[in-house]
Amino acid sequence: MPEYEVDVTLWQVENGSWVFAALPFDVADQVDEVTRGRQGGFGSVRVEVTLGPTTWRTSLFPDKVRETFVLPVKKAVRTAAGVAVGDVVRVRLRLVDG
Repeated sequence: MPEYEVDVTLWQVENGSWVFAALPFDVADQVDEVTRGRQGGFGSVRVEVTLGPTTWRTSLFPDKVRETFVLPVKKAVRTAAGVAVGDVVRVRLRLVDG
């Protein structure tokens, strides 16, 4: 399955605690093309992600407002990597089946 390494900015949902990173448009287009017809609920795409010392499995979710996929980033992952909302971070994404 394809793998991508991208720089993304961490942002927090207004009036919420969720933190996300939006994929660059070119990568989102590639992910959409590769996974079309195999996306899960809400158009989600299963991925394995590495940020700093942490690798975990999660899903990318389509964001119609931003017109890209967004990646949720848990507090434990941000803490382990020593990053915060507003930081630009490098993540490695690998698409996974199921």
